[in-house]
Amino acid sequence: MSKDSNLAVLIDADNVQPAIVDGLLVEIAKYGTASVKRIYGDWTGPALKGWKEALLQHSIQPVQQFGYTRGKNATDSALIIDAMDLLYTGNFGGFCLVSSDSDFTRLASRIRESGLTVYGFGERKTPAPLVVACDKFIYTEVLTEGNEEEQQSRKRSAKELKSDTRLVNALRNAVEGSSDEDGWAQLGPVGSNIAKQSPEFDARNFGYRKLRDLVEATGLFEVQERSAADGASKVIYVRDKRRP
Repeated sequence: MSKDSNLAVLIDADNVQPAIVDGLLVEIAKYGTASVKRIYGDWTGPALKGWKEALLQHSIQPVQQFGYTRGKNATDSALIIDAMDLLYTGNFGGFCLVSSDSDFTRLASRIRESGLTVYGFGERKTPAPLVVACDKFIYTEVLTEGNEEEQQSRKRSAKELKSDTRLVNALRNAVEGSSDEDGWAQLGPVGSNIAKQSPEFDARNFGYRKLRDLVEATGLFEVQERSAADGASKVIYVRDKRRP
């Protein structure tokens, strides 16, 4: 297996709830193979006892870290040291940092400086510096969403989407930046373009499963489905309706 598909998953137990684990690992599988799965915390205390079943079920290795001094987070230091050790092995194509703690901002930047991809996972309260330090940041709230009916209730309407200036500008700029002379852009590059500007962008944050669903819901773009060169698959193209 290519090292580019190998991911090191490092979880800060002090900042993550066990309920996200199933959705977390399903999401990570979209980007590669979780070759290393470690979670850091003080397992001698009662605060983390809810993790036991999840760790056994998913073969996540707990790393014990005592809190040496009150008010100081030794867990962060242990995770950072392990991350650097793993980075120097050269066996990984990316890291998944699971925490809402901004203390990992410099770690994320350092890993990217070495040419590896960083996927961040944290709650919506995660400070912006950590979010933008990652190549892609996924809010953990979207990993624990309920059934289809509940998801439908969270969908933003066309009116709400159109009134979101930041969203509209991001979509239009991405389409323009990826388009041909006629204004048509493949949806894949559009998504990549947006992610480079806003690592936290995700259609699920607006209640839609896929980018195509979100784009169509805005009512601001034409959408076409065309046959790919191989004739066996389809490619989605979008164009700003304002384009003459």
